[in-house]
Amino acid sequence: MTTGQGAAPWPVRVGGNFSEVDSVKRVLLVCTANICRSPMAMGLLRERLRKDGLEEQVTVSSAGVYGLNGNPASQPGVEVLAERGIDISAHRAHTVDENEIAEADLVLVMEEAHRRTLFYNYPHLLGKIFLLSEMSGNYHDIKDPYRQPKEAYERTANEMTALIEDGYPTILRRLRISRP
Repeated sequence: MTTGQGAAPWPVRVGGNFSEVDSVKRVLLVCTANICRSPMAMGLLRERLRKDGLEEQVTVSSAGVYGLNGNPASQPGVEVLAERGIDISAHRAHTVDENEIAEADLVLVMEEAHRRTLFYNYPHLLGKIFLLSEMSGNYHDIKDPYRQPKEAYERTANEMTALIEDGYPTILRRLRISRP
C-alpha cells in the first residue's frame, strides 16, 4: 500500500484481473464488555487472515454492547493469545455504536443476547449481524470466560479458533473475497 499525497487510503490490487481500486472490508466482533471474547476473536481472525495474505483487504475490530471503555483486554486472554504468537496487549475496550456497525461489512457476535441488543438499538442493521458460530453452520453462544481461570480462556480460544477455521470460507464469501 502506498501512502502520501494523492495515494489511495486503501490497498490497491496490483496485477491480476482488476483495474479498479479494491475497498477494504470490515469485520466487527462484539461481546459484552469488549475485554474477553471479542478481543480474543479479533486477534484470532486477524491471524487467520494474515496466513492467507488478506490482512490488507480486511480490517478486524471489536467492541462491546456494554463496553468497559478504556479497559485493556483481560490478562488471561492476553496471555493465551501471546502463547499462540498473537499480541492483543494494546487493545482497549469500547462500547459499540451505530456508525461502527453501519461501516462494518460483517458483524459477528458471541451470544444471541448480543444480537438481540444490537437489533433493539439498530434494527435496520440486523442483516449483517450473525453469531460467530453461525459462520461454521452451528448455532450456539460462546461462553464468557470472564473472572475464570486461564484454562477457561484456553477453552474459549480453542473454540473460537475452530469456529473461525470452520467458518472461514463463509466469512470470506459474506465479505465477497476470493481465497488466494
